[in-house]
Amino acid sequence: MNTPMHALAGAITEKFIEAAPEAAARALSAMATHEAILLLSPLKAQLVVSCLDPMAPAKAAAILRRLPLRQASYVLARLSVPQAARLMQEFSGPYRERISGVLEPAFVKLLADASAYAPGSVGALMRTDFVAVRTETKLSQLVERLKNLPRKKLPSVCWVTDKDGVLKGLIRSAELAFYAPQSAAGSVMSEAEFISPAQTADSARKSFESAGTDMLAVVNEKNVLVGVLPLSAVPVPMPEEKKSFWRKLAD
Repeated sequence: MNTPMHALAGAITEKFIEAAPEAAARALSAMATHEAILLLSPLKAQLVVSCLDPMAPAKAAAILRRLPLRQASYVLARLSVPQAARLMQEFSGPYRERISGVLEPAFVKLLADASAYAPGSVGALMRTDFVAVRTETKLSQLVERLKNLPRKKLPSVCWVTDKDGVLKGLIRSAELAFYAPQSAAGSVMSEAEFISPAQTADSARKSFESAGTDMLAVVNEKNVLVGVLPLSAVPVPMPEEKKSFWRKLAD
């Protein structure tokens, strides 16, 4: 039932998630599932994603199962890969089949593969919420797509693939204004640096340094774009002096 009190609760929840998603996740985790659903279901998908991503998988899965299937699949596909994979494991067999049926087959396979990624590997750290277009896509179409995204979700880079999802290049969003709207993405794209999901975080850090970028594409053995890795997602290594300190404590 939509009452002024429900509207107020929704507005407060929205501001809470925007300001402190991890704290919001903890607060909503302490609620009964039906109470959390009442607050989350009217919100924009990206806010729900921000809240469920840091939430304990069992609780996040319980909430996601109670959302309409289309909304649940949309949210699941935009969670971080490790969290989405954990939620898939929490679902019952019948529900897992139902939601897999409305997800892209490639994404379902990605989640299945994610269970095999070592903790701290590129596959475990990468994001799947990225913008990709085909080589023949007109830039005017890409611009319209970007206009429909929340301002906070505007990507610095848009990826270009062929019809099979094979990575071909990238277009920096800031450069779109310099190209003719009817230009095809493939005609203006730049070369894209990429890494494998099996690489370690240390290896990825070296790739960032050599490429001089803050975002790398992640491709599988067939060069299909499966995710992106922002530099901010790569853990900063502990300085040697701190390692020595903790080793001494352990001894």
